[in-house]
Amino acid sequence: MQNIRNFVIIAHIDHGKSTLADRLLEVTGTVPPHKMKAQYLDQLELERERGITIKMAPVRMSYKNYVLNLIDTPGHSDFSYEVSRSLKAVEGAVLLVDATQGVQAQTLANFHNAKKANLTIIGAVNKIDMAADDQIESSLKDLADLLETSEEKLIKVSGKTGEGVEELLEKVIQEVPPPKNIQGNAALVFSSLYDEHKGVVAFVRVFGGEFSGQANAQLLGTKTSFKIKEVGHFKPELKAEDTISEGEIGYIATGIKNPDSVKVGDTIGPSSGGAPLVGFQVPSPVVFVSLYPDEGDDYEDFKTALYKLRLHDSSFSIASTVSEALGRGFQCGFLGRLHFEIVAQRLDREFNIKVVNSFPSVAYKVKLSKGEWVVIDNPKDFPDDYAEVMEPIVKVTILSPLNHLGSVLKLKETFRLSNIRTETRGERIIVTADLPLSDLISDFDDRLKSVSSGFASFSYEFLDYQKSKVKRLDILVAEEIVPGLSRVVYEGDLELVARKTVERLKDLLPRQQFSQAIQASASGRIVARETIPAMKKALGDFGKNGGDRTRKMKLWKKQKEGKKKLKAMGRVTISPQVFKELLKR
Repeated sequence: MQNIRNFVIIAHIDHGKSTLADRLLEVTGTVPPHKMKAQYLDQLELERERGITIKMAPVRMSYKNYVLNLIDTPGHSDFSYEVSRSLKAVEGAVLLVDATQGVQAQTLANFHNAKKANLTIIGAVNKIDMAADDQIESSLKDLADLLETSEEKLIKVSGKTGEGVEELLEKVIQEVPPPKNIQGNAALVFSSLYDEHKGVVAFVRVFGGEFSGQANAQLLGTKTSFKIKEVGHFKPELKAEDTISEGEIGYIATGIKNPDSVKVGDTIGPSSGGAPLVGFQVPSPVVFVSLYPDEGDDYEDFKTALYKLRLHDSSFSIASTVSEALGRGFQCGFLGRLHFEIVAQRLDREFNIKVVNSFPSVAYKVKLSKGEWVVIDNPKDFPDDYAEVMEPIVKVTILSPLNHLGSVLKLKETFRLSNIRTETRGERIIVTADLPLSDLISDFDDRLKSVSSGFASFSYEFLDYQKSKVKRLDILVAEEIVPGLSRVVYEGDLELVARKTVERLKDLLPRQQFSQAIQASASGRIVARETIPAMKKALGDFGKNGGDRTRKMKLWKKQKEGKKKLKAMGRVTISPQVFKELLKR
């Protein structure tokens, strides 16, 4: 184990983690030059297109008689639980900063998480080939201040040209400690994928003992027993081996066909006895969205595609749902808004299925009038009458240039930011605040980028639930509730949201032979209303076209009576196209 080094690369989004990983693969000869391609470890087409890592990727490299196990991690806050598990699987971290952008919000979050995990942190400034000298110096100073070290101890690298990469590898070998042995057989699951023949393939760090094919084992957190089908290393493709031993990072093919049984953070141990490694918890979805196929005939293909995606990403949940307007669909729970957007895009790209989605919502803890507490994640189930409600709160960390501080703080006029604290760090300001998750998933990111001209960045972490005052807002068209448009809204924003929704619907809905009342209702009270007037038949102009006024008055009266009957009989059907337009951000 003295010649093993396990480490991760952590950074803010778009700071060059995957490009640096490409150069490491080249320098160590892990991937032959003729097979090399940009963002080699990012296997999804969507990852390459968006330039972000969605799924963490481990790889085993050999360099100067050392085994270097690298994990390339996602940079977005939505995937922070996966990143935290990967930090538990290693002894060191390369904290990467883009020289053209400097320290960002997720840089801070990753640094604190790595420090909390007691990792050896190596600072590196990337993209030195693209940055000006003053940008490099500024980034070096910021990173040195953050790590409380001297600038000379930081590594300057270029993931594009390869400059400084060998120096970084030498630094990893010198400073990252080798793995330590623990008693018994134990392997931490830090990620997984699904294979039709091998079942769920768990990505593991072996902390004690060894594992081999055909041996009996158990997932200690979920108490699921299985027979190991295969073990091996990432080179970077899966390469089968006879055994994987303590200190190593590799994979264990479990043969388990149900992905729910293998959770990130669980421990694989002996078939009897053994204790799970500390810190195991099941990642819980926090953003809930109902998805429906754009074409009703696509339902079976949509269902198959959704379950296939879930085989490779068990962190989102699925439950059947039905909408009168949109037909059959699924209510899905995601780790965040980006996570939801990626799944929707993958359905389109990989399965050619376009989806219509409901308003994103969060889970509320509601104390009913009888005293019973329930968790409600679908707005249509939210009660009108309740004793108390608790909503999820996140801690937001915003990093912004000093000259944008005023604009950033003005966000509290629109969003429910509370407990705001500021800290100056050089030419930048760190703003931390508590914010309801429902506000965060609306358009907080867009508004922050807008008020800071794109210079501010943020990260977030879940804090707790706290008391709130929210109500279910129902939309009625022609006195009938439209289920897909119900949502839970903070009382202070109720009238504004209600008014905007009915005004938008008035613009979108076609006119009928009878007038249509569009109403927004909360707790049995109409909060906002618009009316779409009935279509009128032109009966001519008395003055210009002549004709008997009495006869025309009779026709108008007859028309009016007919519209009353139509209104009593008529039902308004909202087309999927109207839903799509209304639900656009």
